[in-house]
Amino acid sequence: MGVRNGGCSGLSYVMDFSTEEDIGEEDEIDEYLTEGIKCVVDAKSLLYLYGLELDYSDELIGGGFKFFNPNAEESCGCGSSFGV
Repeated sequence: MGVRNGGCSGLSYVMDFSTEEDIGEEDEIDEYLTEGIKCVVDAKSLLYLYGLELDYSDELIGGGFKFFNPNAEESCGCGSSFGV
């Protein structure tokens, strides 16, 4: 998980799958043992994602991941980009 330049508001959220070999020494790792997954955030993105709440909805319309970022000063209607 991370943040990249782009999107309607200047920065956009990025989520992807990776392998153990892709994890860097400075990356932050949150491990969820009951689900069997790890959430890895690259060191540069931590500044923008601190305090982020991530939710998932399986609704037919408007479903998917929802980002609630207290650091965002602005965000677009799609909810996948923000500005600070």
